[in-house]
Amino acid sequence: MAKEKYFYFVGNDKYETDLPELTGAQIKARVPNLDPTFQLSLEGHGNDPDRLIADDEVVSLEKDKGPVRFTLVPPANFG
Repeated sequence: MAKEKYFYFVGNDKYETDLPELTGAQIKARVPNLDPTFQLSLEGHGNDPDRLIADDEVVSLEKDKGPVRFTLVPPANFG
């Protein structure tokens, strides 16, 4: 039996893995030429707010509400 594939998006780019969960760092590592100061934001579903994902945070890629979507957030400059 073929292994299940999990899909997720970072911006408009689609990525595929056979792992059911990845850390923020693993997701960011797949993005070519990514500025390491950028943060990963998980898109909320419905009324759920978007939330930042730490590099060591594990994210499930299970498709309970469609593919998981992330955006890249440039570092905030306060002051």
